[in-house]
Amino acid sequence: MSFTKLQPCLRITALLTGLLAAASASAEFVVIVGKGGPDAMTKEQVADVFLGKAASLPGGASAAPQDQADSSPLRDEFYTKITGKSAAQAKAYWSKLAFTGKGTPPPEAGNSAAVKKAVAGAPGGIGYVEKSAADATVKVVLTVN
Repeated sequence: MSFTKLQPCLRITALLTGLLAAASASAEFVVIVGKGGPDAMTKEQVADVFLGKAASLPGGASAAPQDQADSSPLRDEFYTKITGKSAAQAKAYWSKLAFTGKGTPPPEAGNSAAVKKAVAGAPGGIGYVEKSAADATVKVVLTVN
């Protein structure tokens, strides 16, 4: 086969590789709290709240975590980057705790707008959204690339 005949195949391969790279590129997201919440949190503090290991936010307010929908790609990225678990592993973790009566998972919201609204309206509210979704109604305590 001549090089001229391979060129269309090489172009298609390059195009597919670029599309896959773009699809797997992660977006920046932020962890948010209500206006009365702490000014900053570490990744470990956030993980402890979302895994039920900490019942309060820094400063003492009872934590009210709000999760993204189970089908959200942001949810998997959040759990992987913050807790070191996939969303499926976190779900299994919470299933075990719920079965033994030791905890209940954070409630889910439909999307980032719903998470932001829930966090802004709840004392101790904490959640995660795309960076572009954060506004003056909430306080960003952690940015994750």
